[in-house]
Amino acid sequence: MTDQTLKDRHVLVTGAGTGIGAAIAEACTEAGARVTLAGRRREPLLTLQRSLSEGRAHAMADFDVTDEAKVRAGIADARSTFGPIDILVNNAGEAPSAPFTKTDLATWSSVLAVNLTGTFLVTREVVPDMIGKRAGRVINIASTAGLTGYAYVSPYVSAKHGVIGLTRSLALEFARAGITVNAVCPGYTETPMFERAVDNIVAKTKRSRDDARATLAASNPQGRLVTPQEVAQAVLWLASAAAGSITGQAIVVAGGEVMVG
Repeated sequence: MTDQTLKDRHVLVTGAGTGIGAAIAEACTEAGARVTLAGRRREPLLTLQRSLSEGRAHAMADFDVTDEAKVRAGIADARSTFGPIDILVNNAGEAPSAPFTKTDLATWSSVLAVNLTGTFLVTREVVPDMIGKRAGRVINIASTAGLTGYAYVSPYVSAKHGVIGLTRSLALEFARAGITVNAVCPGYTETPMFERAVDNIVAKTKRSRDDARATLAASNPQGRLVTPQEVAQAVLWLASAAAGSITGQAIVVAGGEVMVG
């Protein structure tokens, strides 16, 4: 039986071309949604669009979450294709690694712009659709880095803590408007971003890729990496009617690495 939990809902996913964003888009289309695939690079988005159910996905390239004008134009394009947005998944992110004393202002500003300010800009542009219908879901892809600390990625950790704070603030602000706002916090996940982290470890320590991957995976008590599909299933649940009373939460998908109580 085909899952139709999101039948004809319009879902916008930022950073949709690869990794967690692509897995979320796939899960949502399988659940009956119409999905706008937003991102900066055209080819990954078109490749993903071709792999999904015909007519259920719209690839929207050159969507820079840090550029207010491009966000506004992109949201208008999404609306013209599939109508008002019912579910927003803020997934775009980046996580360069460097010691704090070697982190320059440009890197700091760029990471906060993509991970935190981008979440603000896109959400601000989309939420009026949800207020108008008195229904909607905002799901922010944060990280375990938003709940704890990690060395050598201070801008990313700071930005993701900000995303968690924004999530909680908006959950209260929109609680009576029929809109839920939640965050999903994956641990180390098998994605291109993870592979870049491995590359960085290999370059700086001369360790093997297998050793670097094993070290990062060991932070998960289950001794493995999270899969993008596991993160997507958490998003799918938060987007469903079954999660109507869940708001302001940081849902950890990390095999027990971080426990929120």
